[in-house]
Amino acid sequence: MKNLKIVIALFTLVMFFYSCEKKAGENTIEVKATEKNEISADADLKKVALNIEGMTCEIGCARTIQSKLSKTEGVKFAEVNFENKNGVVEFDANKISESQIVKVVEQIAGGDLYKVSEIIKSE
Repeated sequence: MKNLKIVIALFTLVMFFYSCEKKAGENTIEVKATEKNEISADADLKKVALNIEGMTCEIGCARTIQSKLSKTEGVKFAEVNFENKNGVVEFDANKISESQIVKVVEQIAGGDLYKVSEIIKSE
């Protein structure tokens, strides 16, 4: 019985490694360069700093806000700082406006947690 368990365990490991191995001659999937955060040559890049109220932690709040902003179409870069209670967003004004960015932040978690108290325009 003990030998059977060892054989089954070895078989499982071999199958796992075999199935994950890339086979010779297999083509890889190409990633298209048309991601939504890619900025075109005719982009109107703007940068704003947002004072954000309601954050209570680094990972659950600040990183969630940063992630949502980063995934928003037209946003090139987003960084949220929990300690300073602010965020910096670089975006294409042809695709998204400051008010839409504020709306993204304030609608996270159903709109009950975060509030943008001030928008500071940067050049």
